[in-house]
Amino acid sequence: MITAILIGVVAGLLSGLLGVGGGALFVPALVLVLGLSQIEAQATSLLAIVPVALVGAWRQHRYGNMRLREGVLIGVVAAPSAALGVVVVNALPEHLVQIAFACLLMWIAWSLARGALRELRGGRAPTESLSP
Repeated sequence: MITAILIGVVAGLLSGLLGVGGGALFVPALVLVLGLSQIEAQATSLLAIVPVALVGAWRQHRYGNMRLREGVLIGVVAAPSAALGVVVVNALPEHLVQIAFACLLMWIAWSLARGALRELRGGRAPTESLSP
Protein backbone atom coordinates (compact mmCIF):
# COMPACT_ATOMS: atom_id res chain seq x y z
CA MET A 1 0.00 0.00 0.00
CA ILE A 2 2.80 2.43 0.89
CA THR A 3 4.58 1.60 -2.37
CA ALA A 4 1.44 2.36 -4.39
CA ILE A 5 1.12 5.70 -2.58
CA LEU A 6 4.74 6.55 -3.36
CA ILE A 7 4.22 5.65 -7.02
CA GLY A 8 1.19 7.96 -7.06
CA VAL A 9 3.11 10.84 -5.48
CA VAL A 10 6.15 10.55 -7.74
CA ALA A 11 4.21 9.93 -10.96
CA GLY A 12 1.70 12.69 -10.17
CA LEU A 13 4.47 15.18 -9.44
CA LEU A 14 6.39 14.29 -12.59
CA SER A 15 3.22 14.33 -14.71
CA GLY A 16 2.38 17.84 -13.57
CA LEU A 17 5.95 19.08 -13.68
CA LEU A 18 6.98 17.65 -17.03
CA GLY A 19 3.61 17.35 -18.76
CA VAL A 20 4.15 13.70 -19.59
CA GLY A 21 1.25 11.31 -19.77
CA GLY A 22 0.71 9.55 -16.49
CA GLY A 23 0.55 6.18 -18.23
CA ALA A 24 4.15 6.55 -19.32
CA LEU A 25 5.04 6.66 -15.62
CA PHE A 26 2.31 4.64 -13.93
CA VAL A 27 2.41 1.55 -16.15
CA PRO A 28 6.15 0.80 -15.88
CA ALA A 29 6.07 1.45 -12.12
CA LEU A 30 3.07 -0.81 -11.61
CA VAL A 31 4.71 -3.60 -13.63
CA LEU A 32 8.26 -3.28 -12.30
CA VAL A 33 7.60 -2.25 -8.70
CA LEU A 34 4.23 -3.76 -7.81
CA GLY A 35 4.48 -6.80 -10.09
CA LEU A 36 1.19 -6.27 -11.93
CA SER A 37 0.78 -7.80 -15.37
CA GLN A 38 1.05 -5.41 -18.31
CA ILE A 39 -2.70 -5.42 -18.91
CA GLU A 40 -3.53 -5.01 -15.20
CA ALA A 41 -1.09 -2.10 -15.02
CA GLN A 42 -2.61 -0.42 -18.08
CA ALA A 43 -6.14 -0.80 -16.70
CA THR A 44 -5.09 0.47 -13.27
CA SER A 45 -3.29 3.40 -14.89
CA LEU A 46 -6.41 4.35 -16.85
CA LEU A 47 -8.33 4.61 -13.59
CA ALA A 48 -5.53 6.36 -11.71
CA ILE A 49 -5.01 8.98 -14.41
CA VAL A 50 -8.57 10.35 -14.13
CA PRO A 51 -8.00 12.36 -10.92
CA VAL A 52 -4.46 13.29 -12.01
CA ALA A 53 -5.74 14.63 -15.33
CA LEU A 54 -8.61 16.51 -13.68
CA VAL A 55 -6.35 18.24 -11.16
CA GLY A 56 -3.70 19.00 -13.78
CA ALA A 57 -6.28 20.38 -16.21
CA TRP A 58 -7.90 22.48 -13.50
CA ARG A 59 -4.56 24.00 -12.49
CA GLN A 60 -3.47 24.61 -16.09
CA HIS A 61 -6.85 26.22 -16.81
CA ARG A 62 -6.22 28.66 -13.97
CA TYR A 63 -2.96 29.65 -15.68
CA GLY A 64 -4.75 30.13 -19.01
CA ASN A 65 -2.96 27.22 -20.69
CA MET A 66 -5.99 25.09 -21.57
CA ARG A 67 -7.69 24.90 -24.93
CA LEU A 68 -11.04 23.59 -23.74
CA ARG A 69 -12.64 23.04 -27.14
CA GLU A 70 -9.79 20.89 -28.43
CA GLY A 71 -9.58 18.99 -25.13
CA VAL A 72 -13.30 18.15 -25.16
CA LEU A 73 -13.14 17.11 -28.82
CA ILE A 74 -10.16 14.83 -28.18
CA GLY A 75 -11.90 13.33 -25.14
CA VAL A 76 -15.14 12.66 -27.01
CA VAL A 77 -13.27 10.90 -29.80
CA ALA A 78 -10.84 9.09 -27.50
CA ALA A 79 -13.47 7.54 -25.19
CA PRO A 80 -14.97 5.08 -27.70
CA SER A 81 -11.50 4.47 -29.12
CA ALA A 82 -10.31 3.49 -25.65
CA ALA A 83 -13.17 1.00 -25.38
CA LEU A 84 -12.08 -0.51 -28.70
CA GLY A 85 -8.49 -0.59 -27.47
CA VAL A 86 -9.56 -2.60 -24.41
CA VAL A 87 -11.16 -5.21 -26.66
CA VAL A 88 -8.02 -5.43 -28.80
CA VAL A 89 -5.54 -5.57 -25.89
CA ASN A 90 -7.48 -8.41 -24.28
CA ALA A 91 -7.32 -10.39 -27.53
CA LEU A 92 -3.54 -10.03 -27.95
CA PRO A 93 -0.83 -12.05 -26.22
CA GLU A 94 0.52 -10.12 -23.25
CA HIS A 95 4.15 -10.25 -24.42
CA LEU A 96 3.11 -8.48 -27.63
CA VAL A 97 1.43 -5.74 -25.58
CA GLN A 98 4.59 -5.36 -23.50
CA ILE A 99 6.74 -5.00 -26.61
CA ALA A 100 4.34 -2.49 -28.17
CA PHE A 101 4.26 -0.41 -24.97
CA ALA A 102 8.07 -0.47 -24.73
CA CYS A 103 8.32 0.67 -28.36
CA LEU A 104 5.89 3.50 -27.67
CA LEU A 105 7.95 4.67 -24.68
CA MET A 106 11.15 4.49 -26.73
CA TRP A 107 9.58 6.55 -29.53
CA ILE A 108 8.36 9.16 -27.03
CA ALA A 109 11.82 9.35 -25.42
CA TRP A 110 13.50 9.67 -28.81
CA SER A 111 11.07 12.40 -29.92
CA LEU A 112 11.56 14.40 -26.73
CA ALA A 113 15.35 14.06 -26.85
CA ARG A 114 15.42 15.06 -30.52
CA GLY A 115 13.36 18.16 -29.78
CA ALA A 116 15.51 19.14 -26.82
CA LEU A 117 18.69 18.75 -28.87
CA ARG A 118 17.25 20.89 -31.66
CA GLU A 119 16.37 23.59 -29.16
CA LEU A 120 19.89 23.53 -27.74
CA ARG A 121 21.25 23.97 -31.27
CA GLY A 122 18.89 26.88 -31.90
CA GLY A 123 16.45 25.00 -34.12
CA ARG A 124 12.74 24.36 -33.67
CA ALA A 125 11.04 24.51 -30.30
CA PRO A 126 10.62 21.11 -28.57
CA THR A 127 6.83 21.32 -28.78
CA GLU A 128 7.13 21.05 -32.54
CA SER A 129 9.41 18.02 -32.40
CA LEU A 130 6.67 15.46 -31.72
CA SER A 131 5.24 15.83 -35.19
CA PRO A 132 6.41 13.13 -37.63
